[in-house]
Order: sequence, then structure tokens, then C-alpha cells
Amino acid sequence: MKKYLATLSMVILSSSAMASIPIYQPIGSSTALGGYANRQSFITSLANPAAPYLMTNIESFRIGFLGPLALGYETGEISDLDDKVDELKDILDRKDYTPSTASAAELRAEAIINEIGETAYVKFSGSVQVPFMPIIYKASNRGAFTLDASASLVSRASVLADDISVVGSDLSSDTSLYVKRVTDYRFGVGYSQLVGARPVSGALIVGGRINLHNLALNKKLSVLTDENNDADDGFGDFLLERDNVESGVSLDLGAIWTAPNYQLGASLANANEPEFDFDDLGNCNGLSGSDLISCNASVRLSDDGKLALKETYKMKSQLTLDAAIMSTNQNWSLAGSYDMNAIADPVGDKYQWKVISLSYFSDNLLFPGVRVGYRKNHAGSKLSYATVGATLFRRLDFDLAYGLEKFSDGDGGTLPRSLYFSVGYGLAF
Repeated sequence: MKKYLATLSMVILSSSAMASIPIYQPIGSSTALGGYANRQSFITSLANPAAPYLMTNIESFRIGFLGPLALGYETGEISDLDDKVDELKDILDRKDYTPSTASAAELRAEAIINEIGETAYVKFSGSVQVPFMPIIYKASNRGAFTLDASASLVSRASVLADDISVVGSDLSSDTSLYVKRVTDYRFGVGYSQLVGARPVSGALIVGGRINLHNLALNKKLSVLTDENNDADDGFGDFLLERDNVESGVSLDLGAIWTAPNYQLGASLANANEPEFDFDDLGNCNGLSGSDLISCNASVRLSDDGKLALKETYKMKSQLTLDAAIMSTNQNWSLAGSYDMNAIADPVGDKYQWKVISLSYFSDNLLFPGVRVGYRKNHAGSKLSYATVGATLFRRLDFDLAYGLEKFSDGDGGTLPRSLYFSVGYGLAF
């Protein structure tokens, strides 16, 4: 028990698919800019399948270089978790309860476990572009072809609370640490095209992208009272494994109306809504030791409606609208984007982003480009973020989304419940 609680506490407190940009992981300058495509920032070409047309001239290539690499975490409301964990450890480690003291300890332990189970979770995500991706070529017929490849990861650890029972002078429970993890290797091919002639007033661009996904979807459950299991090694190996791999294809569609001083966009991610199955829990044949204990617990938790043994991730479609007013060269822009519906990520958390930004991209190598903004998730956690980014020497991008909601670290200080960081090096346009 002590090892598992220590592991969960350490993971959470140390933390102080998906369209082309994962819904749970803003990357590059899109951290601040959201769904708005700006030709001064190449990575924003991934936000809308129509955007690659804006990124380069006729009969020319434009390619990425390194990154962006994006990392982030999100936690539940876990204030004073250390104190709660220490108290629960003391209660469950005690072996000399009398009937009267056991009843009081049972009630207190259940209260702590239920509180932790409802509010304590930790989530880690990461995404990286394959070097030199994306690649865009605009042909003489004004059509733009795109190749893109990336890898992403999302994992979520939480506590499944179960009733506590008195067994002799001890306490027993199926309360478990539950981890879900999904990795996605994605390769995309896209095409965008100007519709009709380009009048002075503006132009309509449409585009589409086909994404081939290679997803590994895994989950693991370990009973907290199982002292024979090694939580550190078991979960460390689990996060590095890539088992139960499934492949599928998703389709993204987009349109942009661009004019000299404003831009409107709409994109539909995962129009065909592919499905991917997690590995199953509850098949206990041939298992022994801690694996058998965890398997039997998963069946009982499932019977109580607290756990699904079989799960399918449906990559649901999401419509995003964006608008911007800008200078003719897009160096200056005031932009906003909004997801019209909420969708769940592979581990079950819902996202519906609203993003507002003000940005300046400099043509001077010595003067940095800067961007500031605000983003909020209107579903799921409902967390909000202040965003800031800078482009140095027209090539090196740093972007940060800093969570505005806090939790207590147990030492009198506070930490943001969520934070995303991204760094990348591109080629000047």
C-alpha cells in the first residue's frame, strides 16, 4: 500500500488522437494562436487543412526543420495531497484494530479515498514533429501538397475508489491505481486549392488531409493494498511499452476566406470518426501473484460499475471556427478561435478550446516576434491559461501556456494545475 500511495503522490506532485495538432496538447505558436493559420508561423499550417496554400509561393517548397517538441501536464484538484496520503497510509498500515477503532478508521479511510478518487489525477502529454516536417509544395496550378508526420503521447493516472471492509484486525479494499496510456504515430497527406480566381476583395481556399494513425492503447490497474507489487518498476515499464497497436485513417477538412486585412477559417477534424480498441482487462486465466490480484479486482470494480473492462476510443469529429484581423503581411494580428463542440481525448477527458491572441512577427533577425493570449477549455476540466510566445532570429520558437488555476504543494506554496511548453526551430519565410 505504502509504495503505491508514494508512487501516486510522487507522480502528481513532481509534475509541478487526434487531429494533426492533438486536442489535448497545443504545440508551437498554435499554443497562443489556436486555430488561426498565419503564414509567418509555419507550424500553424497544421491547424487547418486549407492553410498550407497560404504558406509558400507558386512552384516552391517550404519545409520544417526541428520540432516543435511540446510537453505538458494537467492535474486534478489535489491540494494537500501529501497530508491526505500520509493519513491514509497510517490508517491502512495499522494491523491491531479493535472492532470499535476499526469502524472509525474504516469511515475515515473511505472519506479520504473517495476524495482522492474524485479529485486526484495526473495527466502527461507530449508531441513532436518528425524532423523537416511538414513539407509543402505549391504546384503551378496553385494547388498545395502537404506531407506531415508526428508522434504523440497522452497518459492519465487516477485512483479508482472502492469500499473498505474490516477483515479481522486489518482493513481491506479494491481501491486501485488506474493508468491509461495512448501513443500515436501519425502520417498525413494533404491538398489545398484556391477556388476560382483571386479577386482583390478576398479568396476562398479549401483543403483536405488524410491521416494514417498507428495507435497503441493500453491500461493498467494495480490494487493499492497489494504489498507484493513493485509500483515504480511496473508503471515505469508500462509507460514505455507499446502493445495493442491498432491502425486507422482519419479525414480532416478545412476552408479559409482570406482578404488583405482579415481572415476567416473553419476546419472539421476527424470527419469520418474512426474507432480504436483498448486492450481488455478481466481475463484472469493463467495469471498469478499481483497480476491475478489486479485482474480479480478489475472484475469486481467492473461489476460495481466503476470500471469498463472493454473500451473503445472513438476519434469524434470537431468543428473549429477562427477569425483574425491583421496587417497585409500578417506580421500583426488579433485572432480568436473556438471549438464548436466538445470531444474526448483518448484517455476520456473532454476538450473544447476557446483561444484569443495578439501577435507580432518581426522581419528583423535581431528583433523578436512576440505573441500573448488566453485559452480556456470549456469542457472537462474547464481550466484556463495565459499564453505567451516568442520567435527569436525568425527561427527559434518558445511558447508557454500557464494554467491560471492552482493547487497547494503541501509546503505552503502553490503550483499551476496545468502547464504546456513548446520549443521548435524553423526556417525563415
